[in-house]
Amino acid sequence: MAAGLAAPSALLSAATYGFADFAGGLAARRAPVLTVTAVAQIAGLIALFPGLLLVPGSPSLPAAWIGALAGLAGASGLLLYFRGLAVGPMGTVAPLSAVVAAGLPLLVGILGGERPGPLTIIGMLVALVAIVLATTGSRREKAALNGVLLGLASGAGFGLFFVILDATPADSGLWPLVFGRMASVTLLLVLTALRRPGRGGGLWLMVGSGVLDSAANVFFLLATRVGALGVTSVIVALYPVAVVLLARAVLRERLTAVQLASVVLAVGASVTLAAG
Repeated sequence: MAAGLAAPSALLSAATYGFADFAGGLAARRAPVLTVTAVAQIAGLIALFPGLLLVPGSPSLPAAWIGALAGLAGASGLLLYFRGLAVGPMGTVAPLSAVVAAGLPLLVGILGGERPGPLTIIGMLVALVAIVLATTGSRREKAALNGVLLGLASGAGFGLFFVILDATPADSGLWPLVFGRMASVTLLLVLTALRRPGRGGGLWLMVGSGVLDSAANVFFLLATRVGALGVTSVIVALYPVAVVLLARAVLRERLTAVQLASVVLAVGASVTLAAG
């Protein structure tokens, strides 16, 4: 894959993540979050196996343990994220999660010696303003605040997933994703057995979310193999655009003026970070 295809692949990842997240968030309003996440992860694992034939690579011990760590971080983020989408406004939770998911890899880069440019600094400041605005002005203050906190926490999980996955061997193909899904499925099955959360409805939404999430992970991994992690992660962090549009079109979700401002600023922060 040529270096010039890194950004398009990241954009495909963002769009696919958006559809996957909306489907998963909708399912989480019909069934327990643990059930939704477990079914989605199992479906996503199954969907990855044909991809091993399309993207050749060699399984190895580093690919296994690094991929497993990434999978556990991603599954933790997904549990928190689906819960946030279920209890809070999707149009607020998704952008805030994305800002943290984009900012964490940038922070790792800065600690590693990278120096952010003016646009990056502006993007970070805009993101902070978006976070503050998202916690105010809600018609359902408690639910919105819970959604905001869950969104921020899930973003940390996703950011760790991006950082860890970027450290996988370049010749490992999709094996790190497979190992990661195997680890997350194992964890979720253990939690499901212990808590017995029940089934609920929306099975097709859970399966669709898992398959789309795996596809988005593949696009992201391919993009990071030829592009910079910081830029790729913030482009991928544009996934809330799809979530917000779907929530508005399908759920007729309305936000207060302050929350709408936070959404615009959060998306704007992601764009600015990408440009920086």
